[in-house]
Amino acid sequence: MQSSPRARLTAMRIGMLVAAAIGTLTAGQAVASGPMITGGLTSQPIGHYEFCKATPSECSIRLRDRGPERMSGALWSLLVGINTEVNAAVKPLNDLDIYGKDEVWAYPDGGVGDCEDYVLEKRRQLQERGVSLSNLLMTVVRKPDGEGHAVLTVRTDKGDFVLDNLTNSVRDWNQTGYRFLKRQASNHTGRWVTIREGSAPLVGSVQ
Repeated sequence: MQSSPRARLTAMRIGMLVAAAIGTLTAGQAVASGPMITGGLTSQPIGHYEFCKATPSECSIRLRDRGPERMSGALWSLLVGINTEVNAAVKPLNDLDIYGKDEVWAYPDGGVGDCEDYVLEKRRQLQERGVSLSNLLMTVVRKPDGEGHAVLTVRTDKGDFVLDNLTNSVRDWNQTGYRFLKRQASNHTGRWVTIREGSAPLVGSVQ
């Protein structure tokens, strides 16, 4: 079946966005300031807890952590491409407007979603392309304005990089301006760990 002119135009626009986001940056230049240092187990965000109740198979996977992904030109292009494509394909809409309540984590199969839904979709697509789930970690942060937010952290041997629905740039986690609170454990999809930043944990962290 041939695609419609509108679909072809959309695909072309996404392709242009991906090319612009990749720019001239090579894998050799993709070096973060260092990996996040994680602490002990902590509580799941409430949205992830409810997501796990609805889809327990998603949250019971025990992972063998073989270490970070090896950064390469192909991996860098893949990260930028998936980040840009999902950002373009999903319309931002909050949970109240979609579901009538807050903190619903779900795949944005209807073409709309909030930050956690973008994260789930990017994680799914990267896993389908061979990136280990132990290196695709849903992460809760606080933005400079104090608002809670979710991003996808990708662990690599060049450092930890962040895929974010608020930008098409794949960024070093330490260059985002966010306060990192907690992320999924690398050895179990249903567990979360704290993130150490050399400062006291933020009181009232996102749940």
